[in-house]
Amino acid sequence: MLDIKVIRENPVKVKTAMKNRNMDLDKKIDEVLRIDEQRRALMSKAESMKAKQNALNKEIPKLKKSGKDITELMSEMKNISDTISGYNTEISDFEKKQTDILLSIPNIPHESVPIGKDDTENKEIRRVGVPRSFDFEPKAHWDIGKDLDILDSERAAKVTGTRFYFYKGLGARLERAVINFYLDTHSSNGYKEILPPFMVNRAAMTGTGQLPKFEEDAFKLTNLDYFLIPTAEVPVTNMHREEIVDGKQLPFKYCAYSACFRAEAGSAGRDTRGLIRQHQFNKVELVKFSRPENSYEELESLTKDAEKVLKLLELPYRVVCLSTGDLGFSSAKTYDIEVWMPSYNRYLEISSCSNMGDYQARRMAIKFKDTQKDKASLLHTLNGSGVAVGRTVAAILENFQNEDGSITIPQVLVQYMGTDIIQ
Repeated sequence: MLDIKVIRENPVKVKTAMKNRNMDLDKKIDEVLRIDEQRRALMSKAESMKAKQNALNKEIPKLKKSGKDITELMSEMKNISDTISGYNTEISDFEKKQTDILLSIPNIPHESVPIGKDDTENKEIRRVGVPRSFDFEPKAHWDIGKDLDILDSERAAKVTGTRFYFYKGLGARLERAVINFYLDTHSSNGYKEILPPFMVNRAAMTGTGQLPKFEEDAFKLTNLDYFLIPTAEVPVTNMHREEIVDGKQLPFKYCAYSACFRAEAGSAGRDTRGLIRQHQFNKVELVKFSRPENSYEELESLTKDAEKVLKLLELPYRVVCLSTGDLGFSSAKTYDIEVWMPSYNRYLEISSCSNMGDYQARRMAIKFKDTQKDKASLLHTLNGSGVAVGRTVAAILENFQNEDGSITIPQVLVQYMGTDIIQ
């Protein structure tokens, strides 16, 4: 969440940043400032009363020793104590109200983020690879999967519901091959592999910004206050929650495979066919913990690390910088990597790489210091898909299809597949 000091010292800047996100939060920001002013006024009164209490605490033993009557002073002490207790209760109430509002205010976009109303004003940074020209009519991956009997949505709908798939035979092996290839590649690039829990508690979801705003998008266990994770970013970033880490060891670099679960609330009618928008999907996530002064350099390197696997797979893609109107809730700056999909005749997101600044770290109280004498400071968190596995499989099926209906396996996956073709 945002630092209340930032809002207090420059409310106009914060309001402008929210308007650049196409959000009018002026009333909410004014409200949090009003609550903050009341909270600080009460804290000042409480401190004044504590000073008086301390003075009396020193005075009473002297008076008692000299034999003077301290009945009135003891009564005054009780009144002071009750007053301080009342102030503390009020302060606690104000702090909760303030925190609730701060949790609902998104991050401030970095100055380098293009200002725009939505995804139509995202800025293309680069393109890599050239989309393939087919000398036959290419098929969509959902038709390829059905024809090769490697993807089955009909039976998945029977046992679960829509937006689920059975992967079968070499389809299942291809999904597993992509996961292992991604983990091996990122591990060799200095990321420590993590296999996280696929369920987290409410505090973990709140820490990374999924709650409270996006609770309707989450799958919640009805008998427990646990959530199925929407991304490995949630458990992996929360690994260091409420810790002070050694700043000399930063950056920390983690890669994690997980199944991901998203209700996709509000996406009715979008990408209903195929693997693009599923309620359950696999993903390899990259997470970094960085010193603040290095975090934007780390964002550039994280994005290139995510790009590396697509280059090795020889899939055409492009990188775009999201505009303020398309930026995620917790992000200060995001690059989307979009892979070419012939059936859509356009690029589709396959990875999203973001610098959250200290926004998540403040929620989770993750700090660093270089020596024991240093004051602990908030670090910066970053994450990015490294990359979405189901969408990779979809891209492979479409970009590597042959006229006879077979699929040529990208060379880097042959060792994982044990074959160079699906037919």
